[in-house]
Amino acid sequence: LAMASTPTFNPNRLTTLNGRKFVKIDNALLRDPRQPLLNRAINETYPPGSSFKIITSAAGFGTGKVKDQNSTVAAPQPLNLPNGHQLNNDSGELCGDGHPPIIQAFWLSCNTAFGNLGMQLGGATLKNYATKFGWNDKNLTIPLKVSPSVVPLVTDKSLTAYTAIGQLDDAVTPLQEAMDAAAIANHGTLMRPYMVQQVQAPDLTTIQSASPSALSQPISSQAADSITQMMIQVTQNPAGTAFATANSQVAGTEIAGKTGTAENGVSATNLDDAVFTCFAPASNPQIAVGVIVKGGGFGADAAAPIAVKIIQAYLGVH
Repeated sequence: LAMASTPTFNPNRLTTLNGRKFVKIDNALLRDPRQPLLNRAINETYPPGSSFKIITSAAGFGTGKVKDQNSTVAAPQPLNLPNGHQLNNDSGELCGDGHPPIIQAFWLSCNTAFGNLGMQLGGATLKNYATKFGWNDKNLTIPLKVSPSVVPLVTDKSLTAYTAIGQLDDAVTPLQEAMDAAAIANHGTLMRPYMVQQVQAPDLTTIQSASPSALSQPISSQAADSITQMMIQVTQNPAGTAFATANSQVAGTEIAGKTGTAENGVSATNLDDAVFTCFAPASNPQIAVGVIVKGGGFGADAAAPIAVKIIQAYLGVH
């Protein structure tokens, strides 16, 4: 429906018929340290942070480790890892009573619950389910070439905990974030994304047209429905990580979403990357959105409001 990347550039500047002027403008764009020619929506990857808990949840449901959204999961604070290190929740907060239903761990975005689940699942299973959702695909085009989102195979049990919460070497494009949400919205079926609906000749005859096609069925419709209920609580539950920024922001419309606040090592703002993936309306999905703001800080603060604006514009509500 739409694709955006910033900083951007004005392509009209490149329509000049003066060769020297064209080269000068092109070289200036290529040298610009802000990289305006880089399409970050499909050709740059970022750590997904807690938005990856959608994939970890899918793996839990798909393998039977988790029965449904009300199944309890172990969420100690801290989570002691086999290598002697500890994994903590944000600000060292407790996750429910330490054995919350996974839906509560999801709306609170508890690292220890999903890190622990990830260690039970193992690195191979996490990679397998991510691949089912379209990650690790080097051949995806829309028809522009899409850089692959990556979940490498992690064999160290301790490090698997970090993979399960979207850290370590996980890397995702904004497009893949939207694809993850869309697959959940579509009852577990991942569709092939495409940017151009139709190509017409000068006489308006159709040269080429795109048609919907499925890429995979990463999870069952029952598992997708459970994750949908979990994503709804992120925005609708007062304790949900996106309640303040996505609840009641679109009149009469529930947004199903997941925030991510991803540690990136170093950014220009010294802040984490902000991530939000969602679809709406939750009960009758029409649009899926993936937003990443590099160095934006908390996903709920920087990325979710952008997604809300996109949903408002598409649905024509405020």
